[in-house]
Amino acid sequence: MAKDKRQMRSAARLYAVQALFQMEKSGQTVEAIRREFEDHRFGAVYEDGVEMAEGDVDLFRKITEDAVNWQATIDQMTHRALVAKWPIARIDPTLRALFRAAGAELIEGDAPPKVVIVEFVSIAQAFFPEGKEGAFVNAILDHMAREAKPEAF
Repeated sequence: MAKDKRQMRSAARLYAVQALFQMEKSGQTVEAIRREFEDHRFGAVYEDGVEMAEGDVDLFRKITEDAVNWQATIDQMTHRALVAKWPIARIDPTLRALFRAAGAELIEGDAPPKVVIVEFVSIAQAFFPEGKEGAFVNAILDHMAREAKPEAF
């Protein structure tokens, strides 16, 4: 049972990154994107037999909502964690969505910062299996986590 809950939370984080990416690209509202994901992606089974994981709906909603509500703060945290040559506008939109989702959870979430970091580094590695993005994400999220919840370190 605990493993299922953990998998659902991991899936919710992945879906949140995808939803935030899609929101940025399409200009859709958080409500429209949330409805689409909850109605058509969570647990969906496609014709080719691909089955999408069931996500923790509450966590997905919280991350997407908090990412939108706290976007300016999260983007500023991310910007401070990036080297001067890499303003947030220059980074890959997938990573920008990932930092926003992770930042939302670091600011408003209940999970320990180290769990959030591990989860989102795994998501980065899934999106960029050949690259160095996992190490990059780890460094940025570590900086953001220490700013958001210094008492956890």
